[in-house]
Amino acid sequence: MSSNLESAKDMFVFLGKSLFSILEALLFQLISKPKKNVAGEIVLITGAGSGLGRLLALQFARLGAVLVLWDVNKEANEESLQAARDAGATRAHAYTCDCSQREEVYRVADQVKKEVGDVSILINNAGIVTGKKFLDCPDDLMEKSLDVNFKAHLWTYKAFLPAMVANNHGHLVCISSSAGLVGVNGLADYCASKFAAFGFAESVFLETSAQKQNGIKTTIVCPFFIKTGMFEGCTTACPSLLPILEPEYAVRKIVEAILQEKLYLYMPKFLYFIMFLKSFLPVKTGMLIADYLGVFHVMDGFTGPKKKA
Repeated sequence: MSSNLESAKDMFVFLGKSLFSILEALLFQLISKPKKNVAGEIVLITGAGSGLGRLLALQFARLGAVLVLWDVNKEANEESLQAARDAGATRAHAYTCDCSQREEVYRVADQVKKEVGDVSILINNAGIVTGKKFLDCPDDLMEKSLDVNFKAHLWTYKAFLPAMVANNHGHLVCISSSAGLVGVNGLADYCASKFAAFGFAESVFLETSAQKQNGIKTTIVCPFFIKTGMFEGCTTACPSLLPILEPEYAVRKIVEAILQEKLYLYMPKFLYFIMFLKSFLPVKTGMLIADYLGVFHVMDGFTGPKKKA
């Protein structure tokens, strides 16, 4: 009898909490969720030398964060450092680091801890794209894609998560991709790396939640193509539904998601609907939708980042 009462009690508690969480989510659809203050937080951004990384640095500079900028390109990273200082950063540091090299990540991470302090917001943004069909892509390029886009996340988490756990305070940000949600013709290795990054970030979120480390937040970002030059030449057949995103818009939404501690951010919002359809539609229907949206041909004109003269 007592076990039945206990089961009923657990069920009512579960239903009550579930209802509350749904109502809370609906409420924050109507009104903006409060934004946290990141002034003084140590924010590390990988791939900070250009594109999203540089723009993220500028945004966090304006918010009063302490910046730690990582990039494999020293000259470009120094330019980002200067731009961040011009944007108002009073404490900003640039480090040259190849995030695909585990020992280099650990070495530079130790340097950051000694010279700056414990990183409290980690933004894994560095990424590369080969843009080649699977059978045309050399093994070394595929390995590099996985090393930069996924494995680097393992090493940065290993380096900086322990301090977050010790302090029960931190924020882990994974810049994945819409290609981490659905497969894309011509992006097999890239999709593999972004699916992996998404799954890894989500799994660590569940680990920290299961261990009641509620002070450690996670944000996983999945944007469609962004006009940073990384996907130069790519097109969209339905710009009204799947537009190629402006970098400034994307960064504004990413920073907003971090400040509001959102777990998932898909851009554009149409991706939420795509994922809903993917969960139940027949495969043939899904393929017809993909064909209609031009997904099979988005990479046809890919040229990749323009090389500097």
